[in-house]
Amino acid sequence: MSGTDTALQPKKKGLTRRQRRSLSRGAQYAVFVAAVIAFAVAADWGRLKNQFAQADIARQMFPEVITLALKNTVLYTVTGFAIGVALGVMIALMRLSSVGPYRWLAGIYIEIFRGLPALLIFIFIGVAVPLAFPGTEIVGGTYGKGGLALGLVAAAYIAETVRAGIQAVPRGQMEAARSLGFSPARAMISIIIPQAFRIILPPLTNEFVILFKDSSLVLFLGVTLEERELSKFGRDLASTTANSTPILVAGLCYLLVTIPLGFVVRRMEAKAQEAVK
Repeated sequence: MSGTDTALQPKKKGLTRRQRRSLSRGAQYAVFVAAVIAFAVAADWGRLKNQFAQADIARQMFPEVITLALKNTVLYTVTGFAIGVALGVMIALMRLSSVGPYRWLAGIYIEIFRGLPALLIFIFIGVAVPLAFPGTEIVGGTYGKGGLALGLVAAAYIAETVRAGIQAVPRGQMEAARSLGFSPARAMISIIIPQAFRIILPPLTNEFVILFKDSSLVLFLGVTLEERELSKFGRDLASTTANSTPILVAGLCYLLVTIPLGFVVRRMEAKAQEAVK
């Protein structure tokens, strides 16, 4: 065969980029389905049901798991979030201050409370504070101590979020407020911070979800039966019944709050992105 005939033969084409992507996606789906099938076949569902899904034990948890445990969890979280937002805004303003010592103090606080495990903060509030200040009682008892510990941890993260939100507000807003006769403090409170909160609402909601889960650390403060949150409530019943069904029910109660809040966060983020476009 001559060189001319060889050149005239059609060249074999490889897979297109779309076809390669389709094959890759198909292979990933196949691996996922195979893994699910392997898990379903290998798991001992009977033992899992006996240990985690006893309907009679689950029924014994109601209504206290809602009226007591979930209520306390929400109360600890809301208190901690309120303290965290108030303290976080103050730290964010100190972080942006032109006064050097304010910036340094805010930076030290943020680094310490973001770097330490939340568990250590709870132990510090429950043990170190009474030792350092004998006779001092935190308002609200365990609810107050739990909310304070959560708030101190949350404030470090919220401060950075608020700072980023303030810096995201166009500088022209402050200049316009100053031209209308607003003082710097009044312009910040009335004009800048409200706009910043609209920007940072999704991450703030996400921080609330994180606090809701971290409220389980309140048990290290020494709670009474009436002060138990979901995790402590579930663990106590699991020990009493020698069964893990209460742990599963407590976990489902967490999901009753965190899944809707997660959906709200995603919706707010989507709306924020649409507004930017």
